[in-house]
Amino acid sequence: MSNQKRRTFLKLSGMAVTASALPFNIIQAKAISKNINADTLKVGLIGCGGRGSGAANQALNADPNVVLHAMADLFPDRMQKSLTNLKEIHGDKANVSPEHQYIGFDAYKKVLDSGVDVVILATTPAFRPLHLEAAVEAGKHIFCEKPVAVDAAGIKRVLEAAKKAKAKNISIVSGFCWRFHEPKRAAFGKINDGAIGDVLTVYNTYNTGDTYRTYQFEAPRLDNAEWQLRNWPLFNWLSGDHIVEQAVHSIDMMSWAFGNQLPISAVGTGGRQVRIGEKNGNIFDHFAITYEFANGAKGFHMSRQQEGCERSYAVESWGTKGRALVDCAANIHRIDTGKKQWTYNGQNNDMYQTEHNELFAAIRKGNTISQGEDVALSSMIAIMGRMVAYTGKKITWDEAMNSKEILGPSTDGYTFDLAIPVTEVAKPGITPFK
Repeated sequence: MSNQKRRTFLKLSGMAVTASALPFNIIQAKAISKNINADTLKVGLIGCGGRGSGAANQALNADPNVVLHAMADLFPDRMQKSLTNLKEIHGDKANVSPEHQYIGFDAYKKVLDSGVDVVILATTPAFRPLHLEAAVEAGKHIFCEKPVAVDAAGIKRVLEAAKKAKAKNISIVSGFCWRFHEPKRAAFGKINDGAIGDVLTVYNTYNTGDTYRTYQFEAPRLDNAEWQLRNWPLFNWLSGDHIVEQAVHSIDMMSWAFGNQLPISAVGTGGRQVRIGEKNGNIFDHFAITYEFANGAKGFHMSRQQEGCERSYAVESWGTKGRALVDCAANIHRIDTGKKQWTYNGQNNDMYQTEHNELFAAIRKGNTISQGEDVALSSMIAIMGRMVAYTGKKITWDEAMNSKEILGPSTDGYTFDLAIPVTEVAKPGITPFK
């Protein structure tokens, strides 16, 4: 990455860790003047952090006649940083007027009412069901970051919204970026076509460092809504814990390898070894989950956020005819059946940009991309993993889907005055399943 591109990336990502673990590539765009016409697609950005800003950048690159029309965030400083950097790259394509810059918990409504055609939903995961429902009701095409909820109640809301979106021919493109990566499309396509036979076992990892350290500032004020929201990855009611917010990428690829089958049950564990103290919220720093499928196949998941430990971001699949390796960190895509080996050597595209290219191309052609149900179910598999780790219990898919647990306030009427007590860190074998 050139120094100029690196500076641009750092500006857009700011202090936030992206919702996707790997940085997006910046496709530099010459700042231009933009004349609005009847064919101009207007984009609304809801959530102006690192991932939202990156997605807005890619949306503006995806179509020659698109503008950023409105923005929403809880914090003025975050919005202005995002807007300044997007204008530097895109000029008048990102010239959002002051009357279309909205702040507050109801700012998403104002974006939806501002005349936009497409919305980018990139707030913290806790708000995704509410925002997705509203966007579908308003008839807007949607780019929706993963995960789409933090608990089963939220997943049910998303599934219902996805059903309505399909009936209304509204496109929903998810933030499961690896589904748009050509090497992985080729590798998992071969797996699904039987290249390694019947898939028996999939082992997936997301082992990284303590990526959330950059969020901590000032002394913890755990009962303060703003402090929690600015440090959202550290609280399970906002992020779903890191197995849901981050490691869900690997879990989604496990699902992909199994042909998008759903597990029938899961068991596992997790905890906090180095992420201690109230400044670290109430999330775990490691998980180990075993998923069982109807045909007896097993999926094994391991994730951790601990400094100084071995890192891994990969999916290995074993079948009746051979083995497949998809290593995200090393960019290796290989299938070995003993007698012959296949290695991907084709295009290595910018998957973040491809997400938006395909969304805007579909809109222009009058086609519909319906990924709402898929992103909801993969998110739920990760939520199920958190459930079994927190409780130490074996939980079936039906039990997980019918869980009554609501991690955050049981209201959509959020305010900064809302007292949000932080639940204690889960203790496997003691914390009950609800």
